[in-house]
Amino acid sequence: MKLRLVRHAQTSAAAGLCYGRTDVPVPPEATRAVAERIAPDLPAGIAMACSPLQRCAGLAQALSALRPDLHPHADPRLAEMDFGIWEKSPWSAIDRAGFDAWMRDFADLRAGGSGESTRQFMQRVGEAFDAWRATGRDAVWVTHAGVIRAAWLLHEGVRCVARADQWPSQPIAFGECVTIEA
Repeated sequence: MKLRLVRHAQTSAAAGLCYGRTDVPVPPEATRAVAERIAPDLPAGIAMACSPLQRCAGLAQALSALRPDLHPHADPRLAEMDFGIWEKSPWSAIDRAGFDAWMRDFADLRAGGSGESTRQFMQRVGEAFDAWRATGRDAVWVTHAGVIRAAWLLHEGVRCVARADQWPSQPIAFGECVTIEA
């Protein structure tokens, strides 16, 4: 059983901007290029879910336009982490004391004061991951880098990380597709 995780195409957001839950657009040509590259490699009739944020939902729709056998459905559990008041701010402008406090209590402090804690985020993605495993079917998620990293941890049996240095740090390119095998 395989779960294919596709990161959305590069957004039009400024480099270095914090935009977890912020619904930033993607240039249509970037979405189209990713869809054209990914669509031929997806198995016929695979179950497809996507984050409801437009950068993912648009890619899922582009994939289904190329592959009418794919029927995406939006799943809010696949949305990126909510970074609270840090959303729409350059990462370099985020209050250092608040950021350091989050790093010290990475599991339970809400990012940006009003966003999600890592535990809440992992629980939400974990519910989607468990639901996928229960189907016994291959699937594809059109989602975000944070969700992909959370899925890697869940696949390893990690339901939450206590420290920031336990969070996966390997890069995930825009438009990249990675596969988890159960």
